[in-house]
Amino acid sequence: METNELSRRSFIGKTVAGALGVAVSSSALSMNAASYQRIKGANDRINIGFLGCGSRSRGHQNMVKTSEKDKNLAVVAVCDIWKLNREKAAANCKRLFGADVKQFKYSEDMLKMPGLDAVMIATGDFQHAKLLAEVVEAGKDCYCEKPLSTEVEDAKLARSAVLGSKQVVQMGSQWVSDPMQIKVRDIIRSGRLGQITKIEQVWNDNNHRWHDPNDPDITAIREEDTDWNRWLLGKPYEPFDPWKYFEFRIFREYSGGITSQWMSHGSGLVHFYTDTAIPDTMVANGGIFGWPDIRQNPDTFQALATYEDAKLLYSYSSSYANKFGDYTCIRGKDATLFAHGGEGSARWFLIPENQRLPGGFDFYEGMKEAVKSGKAEIVTTPEYGMKLGPVSLSDDSKFHLDNWIDCIRDRNFNTNGNIHTGYWNAIASIMATYAYRRGKKLYWDRNKEEIVDHPVI
Repeated sequence: METNELSRRSFIGKTVAGALGVAVSSSALSMNAASYQRIKGANDRINIGFLGCGSRSRGHQNMVKTSEKDKNLAVVAVCDIWKLNREKAAANCKRLFGADVKQFKYSEDMLKMPGLDAVMIATGDFQHAKLLAEVVEAGKDCYCEKPLSTEVEDAKLARSAVLGSKQVVQMGSQWVSDPMQIKVRDIIRSGRLGQITKIEQVWNDNNHRWHDPNDPDITAIREEDTDWNRWLLGKPYEPFDPWKYFEFRIFREYSGGITSQWMSHGSGLVHFYTDTAIPDTMVANGGIFGWPDIRQNPDTFQALATYEDAKLLYSYSSSYANKFGDYTCIRGKDATLFAHGGEGSARWFLIPENQRLPGGFDFYEGMKEAVKSGKAEIVTTPEYGMKLGPVSLSDDSKFHLDNWIDCIRDRNFNTNGNIHTGYWNAIASIMATYAYRRGKKLYWDRNKEEIVDHPVI
């Protein structure tokens, strides 16, 4: 396959050093073979560094804090090309962990740090794949935010780098470690729903997501304060733009927006619930309807995917101009699982087929009445006290982080949210992005691992 034609060494050399004009030393590239990490026992401390120190990295720092003592963790380094971000992250780590950390501008310098065991990546969407490859090439375990990539080829190359390494990798699809989502998957596997034919996810807001006209960082930063060429990470050169630097999610070149941020969560849960992988077909539509500002990615969006082997239709819908009616609905021939809230909600109900529900199943009060009358049941888990779960889950999941740390100690590469699931979820969101931008139905060629615009025979 195409992914086997490029070595991991070649990938790093060409995509990171070559594209950026930044030197990545041969010693850094050879570290994996020379410094394969021993299995860390319960008494061995795991030293963590943060790569990318914006708002999501603060979430990573909070995650580590929740598990610091019982998992024997330490934070030793922060890395960001903007000096102010580095300083803020170091100060926050000092506050949380009571220790000074080393600050680095460039990832290759942090990765040479003696004693560094693992890295948590929280950079721009389009940067994840290349930085993940660099981290595992340096012999470090990695927690990488989703999406894996915004381009198919980058996703392939990152996957190849991870599979060719000896490193434990987990994608930031944190809800797959949540006990309630695991319970939902178990119910589906039990057969109680019968054949599942459709999954619907709706997540809405009434907010100019990812664009803040009054963001103080926009006026604070100057081009000389950072490294704009490095930030572009191989993207076509354009003059420095602080809006793109901080608000990359709304610009086409650097993110799919809704598809990269929200749908990648949603499709990841679909794959998790149903043991499916990449969609066979995808259509999508939308536009900039609610917030006609500087954004290039849609604020209103809907995608429809088919999974032929599973005989399953998946729909994802999001709007930034109306907040009403978030839900997830898993429709089987014998019963339905319904979550009050969008993807990632833990407030689940199970409704047998052919029930006449008071108030309609999509209204929370009606659902509560249905439970009282025995026409529906609450899905519960011991971790939530066998009670109705919350309508939304925190992004800073201790369950997910603990799984990664346990896998690091055991050298277990099958983490919750491993590189394979990260690849599947990325391709699904990329297909949705392309389908919207090209205005046509797209298909996945399983053999060639390509998105094509014609049926695959």
